[in-house]
Formats: sequence, structure tokens, C-alpha cells
Amino acid sequence: MLSIFDWLRRCRSGAELLATMKCHVLEPHLFPNQEEIGSPFCFSDGPCQRCWIYPPCRTSSRLKYCKACMAIMRRAAKLGDASRRSVVIWAFVNRVPGQLQRSEGFYKNDVTCFYVHDDNHFLMMMNRYKLKAWLQELLIYHGPDLKGLIQIFSTTGETRKGGMGDILCRAVHQESRFPMDQLRIRFFPDPYQLLTPHVRDKEGLLTFEVTEFLRLLEMTTIFRALLPPREQEMLRDLTNLNDSKEEHFYWGRFMGYLSPEAKDMLSSWNLRQWPKNRIRLLYELANYAPFTP
Repeated sequence: MLSIFDWLRRCRSGAELLATMKCHVLEPHLFPNQEEIGSPFCFSDGPCQRCWIYPPCRTSSRLKYCKACMAIMRRAAKLGDASRRSVVIWAFVNRVPGQLQRSEGFYKNDVTCFYVHDDNHFLMMMNRYKLKAWLQELLIYHGPDLKGLIQIFSTTGETRKGGMGDILCRAVHQESRFPMDQLRIRFFPDPYQLLTPHVRDKEGLLTFEVTEFLRLLEMTTIFRALLPPREQEMLRDLTNLNDSKEEHFYWGRFMGYLSPEAKDMLSSWNLRQWPKNRIRLLYELANYAPFTP
């Protein structure tokens, strides 16, 4: 009845998305191709109250979920922390990387879980700090031969705006907007921004060529390495000042706090002249680069 992708689209949270992919690999028997559907919903009976398709387990009168949904929820209850540290990647490319299909190299050691949908689509979750290394891996092994669209977004729980399944469906819906002429990245620091992508697009914060996005991640890594967290917050507050005289005064004091390396970095980047949207993007990407003093 339901394919694995149908199960993924029913996920309410990032933890459930992660749990479903793990169950697909570790417990594939939970997802039978043919099984009777549950009885129509009524006062005393009805289908599973999560998938609303299969009958609930009958081992206890209190159980209201089918065996697949029960397994997913039990596993998801232990994966909350892993989900919050993860980034979700939905890719529509001209060909799925061979190492991914064979689960070799980076995909065996550094990817939390993945699902290959067909010859052109795959879904993947990994620790967000591994994002830069993965993009470097793609460019090393595939270079300009890999073309398509990679959408990157964080996990979330179920809210009034929807759950992870709704976010995934929106990512699928948007993939056809771009030609298969190069490899592009669409970056959503907030997954619900997928519901209104035109907002980030107008600000120039959404779509990047892959080498451009990787360069931004490299800059963010340097930024995080040379500027301690306290100074990062001070710089954020400083760049949000609207009074130019006040900004000029505090900028001089701020530079006095910094190490020579940090001063050289900010001066060479000419960060003080950056538009506010570019500074905002730098801080959004900071969540994907570890602080390594």
C-alpha cells in the first residue's frame, strides 16, 4: 500500500524522519508491500491513528498504532538530540553518486542515514558540521559532471505550519524550477522558509552555485575559528546599529578587543562595508561550522 517515500512524507518531526530511514534499513519487514487496511474510523474501532491506513496492533486494547508506526515512534523518541544536530538534504540530480548507492567512503562513515528514491533523487541526513566536507567530497569525485539542485534545510517538530513531511513535499514541489545545467544549492536555515521561498530569493540569500556556497562555508569556518563566540555576538550587535556615528565609535572600540588575526580577517574581508543581508547569511551559516579555537 504505502511506499517508503509515502512513509517519509508522513513524518511529523525530524526525529521521525530519521527514525523512518533507519527502520527502512534495519527493519525493512515493518513496511510490507501488501497488508490489509484498517477498518473505517468509528467510535469503537478504526485504523492506526498515525498513518490512518493500516490496522492497529491488537496485542493491547490501548494500542492505537500499527506496528510500523509504533516502531518509528519508539525509535524517534531516542533520536531527538541527533535530529536537532542534523541537516536534511533533498537532491534532484542528473545521477545519484555511486558511492552513495554503495554506501562507501563518506556515506558509510559520516552520513547518519540516507534514502535513494530513484536514479535522480536522494534524501540524506547528517550532522550539520559535516556539510562542508560532504560538498567538498562531491566536487572532488564529480566536479562539473554532477548537475541539478540540492536543497538544504534543518529539522523541525510538528507545528501549525506543518511537519517534516510537509516540508519534504514542498522541497519536491520546488525542484522542477531549475534546469539541469549546473549544480545549485538552495539553503533554508529555517525549514518553514520552504513555504515562502520568494522572500529569501528576493534578498539574494537562497540559491547559490555549489562552489560559491562552499566558499561561503569556508569563510564561515575561518570566521568561527578566529572570532570567539562573545566577539561574534558583539559584532552582530555592532552591524545592526542604525546610527553611523555610533557605529563608527563602537567599531574602533570593538577592534581593540580582537586578536591581530581577527583584525586582519575583518579588514581583508572589508566586512564593515558588507550589506546587512550578507552579514545575516554569515551568521546563519555559522550554525554549520564548529567553533575550533
